[in-house]
Amino acid sequence: MADHDKTLSTEVTVSAYYRVHPEDRRAFIDAVIPEMTAAQKMPGCVYYAFAQDLTDPNTFHLLEGWADQDAYENHEEAESFLSALSTVVKTVRILHREGVRYDIARMHIDDPRGKVS
Repeated sequence: MADHDKTLSTEVTVSAYYRVHPEDRRAFIDAVIPEMTAAQKMPGCVYYAFAQDLTDPNTFHLLEGWADQDAYENHEEAESFLSALSTVVKTVRILHREGVRYDIARMHIDDPRGKVS
């Protein structure tokens, strides 16, 4: 999370997953880490997390939160994003990918800890 944006609400979020060919896993990770680090520092980034699945080392999950549409679009046009995208498209065999962008109209804080006594 970008330190300067911890109090921002999230108006745009992205949820995606990628299953990559086992031989291309390292190339995928190497392309994503610099992009993830750069995105987390961008203005309007509320959170940006790319993580390897706990049960399948060839599956990766992406969750992004942006303060607004402009912040999201600035990320999509950033050199770090375009560089990572180019590397992945040209060198990584994506076996399956699904991604969805959501424009959030209303947020509710979800904290189920109160259900535990």
